[in-house]
Amino acid sequence: MTKTVSKKEENGTDPSGHTLQMKHIHVACAIIEQEGRVLCTQRSASMSMPLKWEFPGGKIEAGESAEDCLKRELLEELGVGISISQAMPSHTHHYETFSITLHPFVCSMAYGDIRLHEHSTMLWMEPNEMPSLDWAEADMPVIEEYRKAK
Repeated sequence: MTKTVSKKEENGTDPSGHTLQMKHIHVACAIIEQEGRVLCTQRSASMSMPLKWEFPGGKIEAGESAEDCLKRELLEELGVGISISQAMPSHTHHYETFSITLHPFVCSMAYGDIRLHEHSTMLWMEPNEMPSLDWAEADMPVIEEYRKAK
């Protein structure tokens, strides 16, 4: 069901003038490097933002560090353990119905073979090729920041 949003609602208030609280999630994501390439994963057709590309990762749970979240999520989503080498700057993006802050980390695979449990496909891409994919909007600043650092 689609909800019509008034101008006031877009600006953070409902028609009676009350402030609306937009859902804000914090997500840890992995920029997994291997032989000069980066792992890019495509969301499945049944996920929100279907078939968009993203860095693998997931929501940070209450009381969990971003690093611990990332290790947990990659075991769950991909079946691999990772070694985190560097934290990158966090970025916040505002979608129509929620906001997301991505906490990216440059990583390498420590053990395991990738098995996609949630994503539809994956690619290993050189950093300069990554913008050619149809990425989730929140990932774009992370890609740019990573490419500048390379």
